[in-house]
Amino acid sequence: MKINVYGSGLSAWVAAACLAKVGNDVVIDEMAGGWQQSLDDISIIVDEQGLLAQIQQQITAGRLVRRQRELDTATDIHWLALQPSDQQIAERVIGSLKSLGVSGLLVINQCNFAVGATEVLQAKLGKTGDIVYVPDNLPEGAALESFVRPERIILGLDQNTALTKTKALFKPFSGSLDALQLMNSREAEFTKFAITGMLALRLGYINELANLADQLNVDISVVQEGMGSDPRVGHHYLTPGCGFGGQNFAAYVSTFSGILQQQRETSLLKTVLDENELQKELLFRKLWQYYQGNIRGKTVAIWGASFKPGTASIDHAPSIKIIDALISQGVSVRLHDPEAIANLQLHYCDEALITYVEEALEATEGADALLLVTEWVEYWSPDYVRLQAKMRTPLIIDGRNVFDRDMLMQYGFEYIGVGR
Repeated sequence: MKINVYGSGLSAWVAAACLAKVGNDVVIDEMAGGWQQSLDDISIIVDEQGLLAQIQQQITAGRLVRRQRELDTATDIHWLALQPSDQQIAERVIGSLKSLGVSGLLVINQCNFAVGATEVLQAKLGKTGDIVYVPDNLPEGAALESFVRPERIILGLDQNTALTKTKALFKPFSGSLDALQLMNSREAEFTKFAITGMLALRLGYINELANLADQLNVDISVVQEGMGSDPRVGHHYLTPGCGFGGQNFAAYVSTFSGILQQQRETSLLKTVLDENELQKELLFRKLWQYYQGNIRGKTVAIWGASFKPGTASIDHAPSIKIIDALISQGVSVRLHDPEAIANLQLHYCDEALITYVEEALEATEGADALLLVTEWVEYWSPDYVRLQAKMRTPLIIDGRNVFDRDMLMQYGFEYIGVGR
């Protein structure tokens, strides 16, 4: 099939690459002249593991083309993957499609606009075609795998006339049509926001419990296991830490919080977002308390800066707040991350107090503390003897509760976790 994809974010590029890989002829319109920018300079592509190589492969094969949209009556499907603030752009695209004067158009709306936005777009398109809402559930760091092998595909349809072509479009990625969940567009839009909000609430709640556990001398990891063993609760998104980040996740939670506040004049999610910003400073506060505020001139090693493992993105990452607080207090920072160093260098330019290192253990040379911020798997089982020998003060502040506290203490470390 011939498919036009509109957008320049992660969801647009992943959709374009994956749809092209299964044999479709795909044109991606990045809007506002984006096609003139080198792929290597687009951070959302470079930061996502495997995405750049996949896009380049499909461009070389001729199945994926970057250019400004050319409205063509031969195009089977139009895929909207714009930013949440770009609904007016989506409406202009829909208006242009209606002006073609053809019938039977299929538009996939993967934009996270407000609840009811698909109905607005459908009204503008009229009887020219059908618009199907497909929630953007792609996790940064695993977006390609999630698109190709989804656990579920939600389709928001207001007319059954679009179902046959939509099923054919997603057939290569569904394995079985049982993977499709059908509902109307408004319900599908609300479902997307509801899922995102629930995940944020779970993260916020377990962090609040961990902070309370610190005060009550309770090990939150034991409580966490007890909670997770209850089938009504489960283990998913029940790991305490130093805050969540990510551009898309934070934006969706904020958008849904705004909807709730507008409709109900209150929102639990607003509280979660506010508390999450405070949680990002948790490791700095623990360091400050340990040294009783005397941290100027000290050296701190940081392991992990991306907002989560599997991506180079530092959007809304806890590491940024921690690093900002450290350098504002005159602390030297020795930093390691498997993927995010280039983004950090762009963010901090020539900051003299930051040293970027290529090996994790090298970052701890002469350190007065090691802060584990992002739980990359290579950090989970270091050489403890060498680590202890390199550090000036063998203090580990574990922002993800990765390490075994008792074993570290046997090696002579002082250990501080989150709620432990």
